[in-house]
Amino acid sequence: QVQLVESGGGLVEAGGSLRLSCAASGRTFGSYVMGWFRQAPGKERDFVAAISRGGGTTSYADSVKGRFIISRDNAKNTVYLQMNSLKPEDTANYYCAADRQYYNQPRRAWDEYDYWGQGTQVTVYS
Repeated sequence: QVQLVESGGGLVEAGGSLRLSCAASGRTFGSYVMGWFRQAPGKERDFVAAISRGGGTTSYADSVKGRFIISRDNAKNTVYLQMNSLKPEDTANYYCAADRQYYNQPRRAWDEYDYWGQGTQVTVYS
């Protein structure tokens, strides 16, 4: 089992940047595919980005491609989400999640993920 704690959210003007971090407990962090999801009030939880165990494969939602970058540091048990050129529509609660799948594919369906953090709020104003 792994516990996940997100940080780095906040209030930012449109066009600005934020870097989210997700720290994981335990010694098996490198065995999980990691993902970021977001959920705005009254909306479904949406896929944002995911990264394979070693970081060599990434996947992004079309809405963030070219603006967000997912990365991980397995030595620090941490996954990051660098968010650039933020837009008001990026406003949401952002969650990181761990996928203990047998394969090593960054997946987009939230119900494929096994462990979740509590979320960190990102608010983008114009």
